[in-house]
Amino acid sequence: MISEFNEEVTSRMLLVAQEKAKIMKLKINYTCKVPGAYDMPIIVNALLQKKDVDGVVTLGAIIKGQTKHDELIAHSTARALTELSIKYQKPVSLGITGPGMQERHAYARIRPVAERAVEAMVKVSDELQRIQK
Repeated sequence: MISEFNEEVTSRMLLVAQEKAKIMKLKINYTCKVPGAYDMPIIVNALLQKKDVDGVVTLGAIIKGQTKHDELIAHSTARALTELSIKYQKPVSLGITGPGMQERHAYARIRPVAERAVEAMVKVSDELQRIQK
């Protein structure tokens, strides 16, 4: 799941996440794009209902503007994604940078955040499977 807002950053995050998934020998069944991070929960909800989806990696960059709008977007999105993960008992990793982040910070976080988002989804999925046996 990728946000198109701040696409210069998020498109690079997607490439890194795909590269990491390939290294980890993961199968990506769906790559979905939404206008912004705030728009992710409805698509994540639909994905988590699918039998061939074990988890979702979200990728986005919420860059600070002149108001606190970035904080509102980040907090509401994180809360909604967490609630969906719990509801469906499938991991939804938060590869969304921000709030309070300047553009230069977003570029610096592309690789580490995208890689960790993939790794986190896999680790949580593995742990869920282990304890549900």
